[in-house]
Amino acid sequence: MKASEIRELTSDEMRQRLGEFTEELFNLRFQHATDQIENPMKLRYIKKDIARTKTILRERELVSSRESEVVIGY
Repeated sequence: MKASEIRELTSDEMRQRLGEFTEELFNLRFQHATDQIENPMKLRYIKKDIARTKTILRERELVSSRESEVVIGY
């Protein structure tokens, strides 16, 4: 999933998608451990999707905290 696609999602949708990604990563790790995985590169892609999603969520948290600081006057 591209970063631009992730940015189009709302924060709640991103958190839901993050849960789906972590669940899929768990399943892929299980398949990898039992030598049943068809495409081992999928592990890498899922890890990167998780990292992208967490990064964008964190960016949004920082932006919202800066906006609240400006409103409060700090």
